[in-house]
Amino acid sequence: MSWQPSNDPVLGDPMSCDALDLVIVPRTRDLGDGFAVRRALPHGKRQMVGPFIFFDHFGPVQFVSGKGMDVRPHPHIGLATVTYLFDGAIMHRDSEGNIQEIQPGAMNLMTAGRGIAHSERTPDVQRASGQKMLGLQSWIALPAGSEEIAPSFQHYGAADLPVISERDFTAKVIAGSAFGLTSPVSMVSPWFYTEVTAAAGATVPLDPDHEERAIYVVDGEVEIANERYEGPRLLIFRPGDRITVKAVRPTRMMFLGGDALEGPRHIWWNFVSSSKERIEQAKQDWKTGRFAAVPQEHEFIPLPE
Repeated sequence: MSWQPSNDPVLGDPMSCDALDLVIVPRTRDLGDGFAVRRALPHGKRQMVGPFIFFDHFGPVQFVSGKGMDVRPHPHIGLATVTYLFDGAIMHRDSEGNIQEIQPGAMNLMTAGRGIAHSERTPDVQRASGQKMLGLQSWIALPAGSEEIAPSFQHYGAADLPVISERDFTAKVIAGSAFGLTSPVSMVSPWFYTEVTAAAGATVPLDPDHEERAIYVVDGEVEIANERYEGPRLLIFRPGDRITVKAVRPTRMMFLGGDALEGPRHIWWNFVSSSKERIEQAKQDWKTGRFAAVPQEHEFIPLPE
């Protein structure tokens, strides 16, 4: 998706156990037509969790017949985008020629590297009938030495991702390794992303082996160290501690994180880079039309002034 800077999300509940480093209540923004976005990262006190540098929660929104999402072609550099849906469908098109309808539960990883442009729209069938949409989009900052790799796109259907089902919770490993399972998704740095759905009373462990870790509570409520947190919340943990999450009521959450990058990143519009000069170059490349065209598209988002 295309990003514009806004006020930082507000800091949420006070730190309530030694393992918790920060609790973020995402700021809600209305992008028009009732399309709500909650932004958890970047935050004024925390730019990244592992390589996760951007985290948006969009919906739930109900599009009536004839309406839908229309994110015109826009550029990215220095990052990979993860689009993950719970409801609805999105048609992805990019300047590498990839055209893919994104469905709930599927993994869609677009690596921008040295530069890619893409659009995100409601597919024709769903636009005609109307659809409910709920999902997440994350940006993964690329490590030094990989920021200028060739752009690419990976798609894995929901049935292609490993799942563990216990008596009272289910975990789907979208990327990386968790719960003894490993996703088939290729990555250029170590990170992980797992969807967990838990029944009321379920206890779920958060692996202590990852350097940086967080839990995004999409909906529901959890208890950690005798303190409760309702969704939506991003709970960021200190390294090394064993964490047990108890679902107070039926809860959907994302476990995420990975190895910290070697340094901070600059963010301007849809560009992420360790170099301000590289971002300036990307601005000029988009403004002067040097990005490749997106198939079946005849419009674009202009460079912000």
